[in-house]
Amino acid sequence: MNMAASFRQEFIRFAIDTKVLLFGEFKTKAGRLSPYFFNAGLFCDGSSLQQLARFYAKAISAAGVPYDLLFGPAYKGIPLVAAVAIALAETGRNVPFSYNRKEAKDHGEGGNVVGAPLAGRALIVDDVISAGTSVRESVTLIRAANATPAGVLIALDRMERGSAELSATQEVGQLYGIPVISIATLDDLIGFLEHEKGMGSQLAAVAAYRQQYGVKNV
Repeated sequence: MNMAASFRQEFIRFAIDTKVLLFGEFKTKAGRLSPYFFNAGLFCDGSSLQQLARFYAKAISAAGVPYDLLFGPAYKGIPLVAAVAIALAETGRNVPFSYNRKEAKDHGEGGNVVGAPLAGRALIVDDVISAGTSVRESVTLIRAANATPAGVLIALDRMERGSAELSATQEVGQLYGIPVISIATLDDLIGFLEHEKGMGSQLAAVAAYRQQYGVKNV
């Protein structure tokens, strides 16, 4: 197993151990019954957030996407972008970061962007991509500041078709012409389950879901 595949499998185990990734029967927003549920909001203590941020840093390094700045969309992206900046600093790369407010502030420094000035190539840090709303808002803000969106970094790519043949991540990549980097994907989850003892029923359920709703590998 290469280093890239190794950290992805480690992340899946970490998500299961912290009960951020659960197996069972869960209804999605699209009304589908999913055999697994991933809630990055449950990385809600110092230790788990620190470990999560280190996985994000590994994913950035493995992707090799050039960037100058990290940007976190409100609200979930705010703690994430700060934590990832710290994790990158631990590796020797000190990167500026900023995030947006939901409502513009008309006093003090004003505006709706907090932190480092939006400049150069901005890498958007979020948990997942569902409808792509936060990505759209982030790209608009970044371009309005004459900066360039460098890509989107997420924790898990569900690789699931939307209303058409593309997944939400594929739609974002195609619409904005930017890469979407994930720590792990649905295929990584299946790979983990294939080698994990006592997880045969979970593997069968997730593989069947992938067959029914998953996108084609591109």
